[in-house]
Amino acid sequence: MKKIVLLLTVFVFVFAGCANSVGNDPNKPLAGTTIYVYNWGDYIAEDTIELFTEETGIKVIYETFDSNETMYAKYKSGAVNYDVLIPSDYMIEKLIAENELLPLNYDNIPNAKYIDSSFKNLAYDPNDTYSVPYFWGTLGILYNTKMVEEEVDSWDILWDSKYKGKIIMMDSVRDSFAVALKRLGYSLNTAEKAQVDEALASLIEQGPLVQAYVMDQVKDKMIGEEGALAVIYSGEAVYTSDYNENLAYAVPKEGTNFFVDAMVIPKTSKNKEAAEAFINFMNDPQIAFNNTSYVGYSTPHTVAKNMLDEEIRNNPAAYPSQDIIDKCEVFVDLGPEMTAYYNDKWNELKASLR
Repeated sequence: MKKIVLLLTVFVFVFAGCANSVGNDPNKPLAGTTIYVYNWGDYIAEDTIELFTEETGIKVIYETFDSNETMYAKYKSGAVNYDVLIPSDYMIEKLIAENELLPLNYDNIPNAKYIDSSFKNLAYDPNDTYSVPYFWGTLGILYNTKMVEEEVDSWDILWDSKYKGKIIMMDSVRDSFAVALKRLGYSLNTAEKAQVDEALASLIEQGPLVQAYVMDQVKDKMIGEEGALAVIYSGEAVYTSDYNENLAYAVPKEGTNFFVDAMVIPKTSKNKEAAEAFINFMNDPQIAFNNTSYVGYSTPHTVAKNMLDEEIRNNPAAYPSQDIIDKCEVFVDLGPEMTAYYNDKWNELKASLR
């Protein structure tokens, strides 16, 4: 779901010499092929692309995005013929509904067998026709235990005036509205416009207390103790706690979002078999372990999880109890009308903050 070091930066790994030398290698039948991969920023171990190219001879042009909505807009613009996208559950549901994804050939993705059964046949892709899970997590509150003395167990604390200027919100329409909606006792997937309006009013009321609406910057702000409380993804919480021992993570009692990010192949793909080779490589046990260790997000890969240190496997921020998961909702595609309505209210909120 999402560390963004540099947005929309293109990393081109061109190993011309390698490709030429293996072009006739029967073990690398796709050598010389180029695929375009679009992923969340800093959501992959640093050497993964290079290792993939060395193993397969397939070149990768790699781009990053900061939100599902940014990814969707860039993809739909047709500017790039992407071969692999890594969106979240509700966006995958939307892309399936719009007939934008190609069905996967699992004969080319044998490593998919390592995905835990609890992450198969999920509602956004009931028969796993189009997607292979990559990472998962929750949305919650990261807080500095030196600055926050009371128990952090409710979204209400983000409306506490004593933390004015020390509250960091997420620059994401679905996530920020989810916070307000769950605080008010509503579903984060509500299609009731009156409830969305009430959530907007709540966020506008909170506005004077908020230091900033950000995405990736939240990590540095909380590590550097510029903020006391921040809305954050669980994987980011795991990452930041490694750099500041005063940081802790909580899932509020009102409930929150449980998300799954998965790899899909859009219909723009010109090299579907090479794209499937990439998805298969990402599910190689060692590669999956490297990625979850580097990124900090929770893995659905059974072998990779077992390879993690016991301390990480027992970290409730990374691998919460079933009781916490039971309090969560998964985002669903709201459909064109309600998506537009949320976006309009988001724009109203942004205008009120100026």
